[in-house]
Amino acid sequence: MRLLLTMVCLTGLSFTATGQDESAKFYVASNGNDSWSGRIPEPNADKTDGPFATVQGAKAAMRANFEDWSRRLGTVRPVEILLREGTYRIAEPLHFTFKDSQWFVMPRQNVTYAAYPGERAVISGGVPITNWQQEGKLWVATLPEVAAGTWNFTALWVNGEYRWRARTPNEGYLRTAGKAPAIKDAEGKEKPSNVAFKFAPGDIQHWNNIEDAMIVAMHSWDTSHNHIAAIDDANQIVTLVGGSGAWPFENWGPKQRYYVEGFREALDAPGEWYLDRKKGLLYYWPKDGEDPAKTEVIAPRADRLVVIEGAENLVFRGLSFHHTNHVLPPEGLPCQQAAWSVSGAIDASGARNCVIEDCEIAHIANYGIWLREGCTDNAIRKNHIHDMGAGGVRIGVSSDPKTEADATLRNVVDNNWIHDGGKKYPAGVGVIIQRSSYNTVSHNDISDIYYTGVSVGWSWGYAPSSANHNVIEYNHIHNIGKYVLSDMGGIYSLGISPGTVERYNHIHDVYSYSYGGWGLYTDEGSSEIVLENNVVYNCKTGGFHQHYGKENRVRNNIFGFATEGNIIRSREEDHISFFFERNIVIFDNGRPLGSTWKNGNYKLDFNCWWDTANPDFTFAIGGDQKKTFAEWQAMGNDTHSIVADPLFENAAARDFRLKPESPAITKLGFQPIDISTAGLYGDAAWVEGPKKITREPVSQPKD
Repeated sequence: MRLLLTMVCLTGLSFTATGQDESAKFYVASNGNDSWSGRIPEPNADKTDGPFATVQGAKAAMRANFEDWSRRLGTVRPVEILLREGTYRIAEPLHFTFKDSQWFVMPRQNVTYAAYPGERAVISGGVPITNWQQEGKLWVATLPEVAAGTWNFTALWVNGEYRWRARTPNEGYLRTAGKAPAIKDAEGKEKPSNVAFKFAPGDIQHWNNIEDAMIVAMHSWDTSHNHIAAIDDANQIVTLVGGSGAWPFENWGPKQRYYVEGFREALDAPGEWYLDRKKGLLYYWPKDGEDPAKTEVIAPRADRLVVIEGAENLVFRGLSFHHTNHVLPPEGLPCQQAAWSVSGAIDASGARNCVIEDCEIAHIANYGIWLREGCTDNAIRKNHIHDMGAGGVRIGVSSDPKTEADATLRNVVDNNWIHDGGKKYPAGVGVIIQRSSYNTVSHNDISDIYYTGVSVGWSWGYAPSSANHNVIEYNHIHNIGKYVLSDMGGIYSLGISPGTVERYNHIHDVYSYSYGGWGLYTDEGSSEIVLENNVVYNCKTGGFHQHYGKENRVRNNIFGFATEGNIIRSREEDHISFFFERNIVIFDNGRPLGSTWKNGNYKLDFNCWWDTANPDFTFAIGGDQKKTFAEWQAMGNDTHSIVADPLFENAAARDFRLKPESPAITKLGFQPIDISTAGLYGDAAWVEGPKKITREPVSQPKD
């Protein structure tokens, strides 16, 4: 029965409905009052009613009255809480549980928190710093809570830009000067030290407040973050609190890179800052033109902005989520692939049928969003996630679900713009799926991070995996790595993963520090994955690389212009590594292959190979062995393949559209790939956003 008009008054709140299909609207505004009804968007003339003042107040009112509203109305309808223009500051995360859903009825109706139409609402976990005093070139602010030990922070934003903690050196790295003496493990056996290393003269000193100083060391694909425990000046050895974890220092070679941050003596350049925790003083060296009376300086307090535990049908739309804190424990952070222990600004467990859309998540010290255990059927779409301490979106956790209810399944990450991450934890990933299945990652634009674009799977080797049937499609992944970390991929996979597909992705400009800047990277045990219709180019160490795995299918892709080898196979195994069919591989360095291709346990056919510089290239199969194309075919490879110009529109300009007469089409049956369908979709302003990023050129560091 259609409800024409109903008015319900209870506990000071009125609930007006004009139709069963309409939502009930409530409002939050900076000039509101949490004792008001929240039913009108502005205070009335008598200032006796109007919007709520805080999101917490609105949420509490919703929770208190959901069931009563439903009973009195005889129907259940969606609820909208609309936030008016302004910044809503919180010291602790907004906490949503099952009771914040319309939990009392099936099917569930949405409870939506959204920006008021045409207005910008910001939920911030930061505190404005305003009490500046001038001290020479520096601004100094007194923070009593810091001195009292109740507040600490390791990130700062000035006029919406991330500012780096004072560090040495200001750019580039210091280098270790050798290994420290071996240490003993729990069984008394000696092993290389992961708690100390030798330093060059003058690099480590007895700085003031040295307990605040943190050594950030680069370990191939991850980083360690540790305070200083002791300095042995005589032997030039520094010992760390906690240690680097799995990887000893200089495990990846001598002269390991590191820098030291967070101490007063390093404050020597505009844009840097230092927090003296003992005295409760924040020091900032302003950039040219910054005025303390006009400059917004934000220090983060809340470690997360939203926590969801067991809620259903929550929607967050059109909101901005800014400023989170992430302070490490005293033992620091050991090496962690993908910075996997770092929280999310929006952190969910047991969330079902929730939506985060058209939001901005920015200026955060951690990941943007994390869907932990038990999160199913959620959608993350059309969000702008940027200026991140770690990465963008996390799905699943690092262990198998203990019960069926703990499984994270069927989530969608679609049409998001994710960029400029790794500000604190360089190993952060654009989108990572750990032990989770049946998820889709599609149409995202991911760029300007220091590690992998999309990572899927979290099982090493051939052990059973709880990550399968994931679809990674139509993403634009580019300008990653930036010569900072190594062993990364545009798309990186781990473990046995039947049903997983990587298709129609546009991947380019993947540059690692040393080895491992790959486009498509099937790492340890990656098996039963289909990689098709991708366009991959300008990668440092190869467009495709398989470390080891079983029977992956690599078909109808374009791989172009790797700096080193183009197609890489690292480990010889007794089974078929992969099927490599109907691909185009174009290069200009005479290196179609890399690593080892000796035992023949792979299947290549119907491929088009072309070297734009020298059509008489050879196939390096391992060691010093090289084969002409005829000799390569005589080994049983590429029987129906060709060496021919594939006739791209303009390969030099990276225009990989094929001309109709391309031999790849006419002779091999290659299906042309339209990369214009990869990346963002929607209105022009949204789609054009990534194209407006300006980047300074990056180049391989000189050791």
